[in-house]
Amino acid sequence: MAPVVEASPSDSPPTQTTVNIGTRRSALARIQADIVEKTLKEAWPENKYVVHAMSTMGDKDQTTALHEFNAKALWTHELEALLDAGDLDLVVHSLKDMPTQLPQGLSIGCICPREDARDALVVKPTLSSTYKSLAALPAGSVIGTSSVRRSAQIKRLYPHLRFADVRGNLGTRLAKLDNPDSEYAALILAAAGLKRLGMEQRITAYLTKNDGGMLYAVGQGALGIEIRQGDARIKTLLSKVGCEKTTRACLAERSLLRTLEGGCSVPIGVETEWVKRSSLEGPVGAKPAAEYHQISGVAKEPQAGPSGATGDGQGDMGDQPAKEHEQMAQMEMSGQDDSDVLVMRAVVVSLDGSEAVEVEMRRYITSRADADEYGWDVARNLVEKGADKILEKINLNRKIIEKQGDA
Repeated sequence: MAPVVEASPSDSPPTQTTVNIGTRRSALARIQADIVEKTLKEAWPENKYVVHAMSTMGDKDQTTALHEFNAKALWTHELEALLDAGDLDLVVHSLKDMPTQLPQGLSIGCICPREDARDALVVKPTLSSTYKSLAALPAGSVIGTSSVRRSAQIKRLYPHLRFADVRGNLGTRLAKLDNPDSEYAALILAAAGLKRLGMEQRITAYLTKNDGGMLYAVGQGALGIEIRQGDARIKTLLSKVGCEKTTRACLAERSLLRTLEGGCSVPIGVETEWVKRSSLEGPVGAKPAAEYHQISGVAKEPQAGPSGATGDGQGDMGDQPAKEHEQMAQMEMSGQDDSDVLVMRAVVVSLDGSEAVEVEMRRYITSRADADEYGWDVARNLVEKGADKILEKINLNRKIIEKQGDA
């Protein structure tokens, strides 16, 4: 895999230079590029920054449902070609749109502080005063989304609802929703995009594991900066732009997705959060989601079986490796900050919502290598519980569709 570059911050600014920033042409993409440009200007004011916007394959085709595209780099390919050729110095992406396998010679230079990662329910204005949640919407209500991750999770939890594809930028999708003659009762959108565009007031409800049962896309809400590997000048600039906590959380998410070989057309959802070990009031390990208290994060005591057995016999520690025991002890003895516990919830759902596998894990993450390994372990737990069989069926269905000419 292409690594995230580990930059060493420097107080010595590089020689005055022009930095060419690439982005998509949409209003949201331009705002995201402006966020990065502003941060760079504050850190390195002596440089000149030029933003170059262009349309990608995903921008040009606004009618085809996302899951019908075969391209792995739907939103990134054209920009990456310019970056590789040296016409651009860096490209600003929505991290959720970046493939987990980047082209040879390119890497993630940094990941910026994350905006709200949650999905948001946006109800049609004529209905929003009456219906405040997915559960409350009348049977047969149409939810607009082109995301199989969202539709699969909603089919699983809210079988009374129907779905229809909705493409276009945020303004276009909201206009379709607001049209009194449209079929849509509500849309599911990324909260980050709405907030960055100043449309937070359109959000009817935020969706999480505990509120609505929805997990978001890998990398959602974060901005990934793609650069050429070995570009020391740009690495130095980005050393003052990235957020290490966001980077580690997103690396864990991307490692999970890469291990499961998922993408835009696979219903894999995640939810990560940093917590203090003291708030967990219990050991840091791995257990099924149902065995953790939804509010406190405390691992529940195993339920005794008919013979008094407690499941796998591993108690609250689950399959936690011995090295984590040593890591925790060392941190306690050194008095290190205890806020490096990363909770990850993940789900794989069949396309029709009839099958699902969930897992929730907690682990100390003190490096990017830890984060990468953590994502792999979460994926392994999902596979052990049957996620591989769900994904195999999804891939089989895709091959059949391709053989039929996408009929």
